[in-house]
Amino acid sequence: MNIDYYAEKMQKISLSMFRKSFFGIFHGSISAKISDNQFLINKKNAIFDNFSKDDMVLLYTKKDYRWNDASIDSDIHLNIYKTIKEAKCVCYAMPPQTVAYTLKHDFVIPKDYFGFAEFGKVEIYDIKKFDDWYERAPSEISHYMFEENTDVMVIKGYGIYAYARNLGELAKKIAIIENSCYILNLENF
Repeated sequence: MNIDYYAEKMQKISLSMFRKSFFGIFHGSISAKISDNQFLINKKNAIFDNFSKDDMVLLYTKKDYRWNDASIDSDIHLNIYKTIKEAKCVCYAMPPQTVAYTLKHDFVIPKDYFGFAEFGKVEIYDIKKFDDWYERAPSEISHYMFEENTDVMVIKGYGIYAYARNLGELAKKIAIIENSCYILNLENF
């Protein structure tokens, strides 16, 4: 697959995810693995409702000047790609119902059919302290996903990291968890 193909897919998926509030104005990141040593990711100042190829940067696994323009989450994406070979695309989303649900719970146990069928039970990872999270996140997230053999990581007060084989599957995972948390929040209201 070529870069233009992934750029176009990322544009479409990002707009959908923005419209569903999975991405904020400057919150969120999405990437696609182009080859073993390069991936396409949003730039740090990307606005997802008007996301274009100009808002993306092609990064190599060996850091160079391009990393200065890339998303703050680039190291996390890189570590997921290096640690989990089946990861072809990665995203960080901050869906509001999910984040709200994580504040008072330790697990997401969906009570809707689709959430339960897809995930069953999802642990909510507690980062404990926010002060040094961005220094710890690149290793903790990839390590957790690898050790727990999971393609989704729900993080207390922070959001969701997920990887998939394609961008549509990635968006679907986030949407299912968000819908399940919405239903759980309504039940607990």
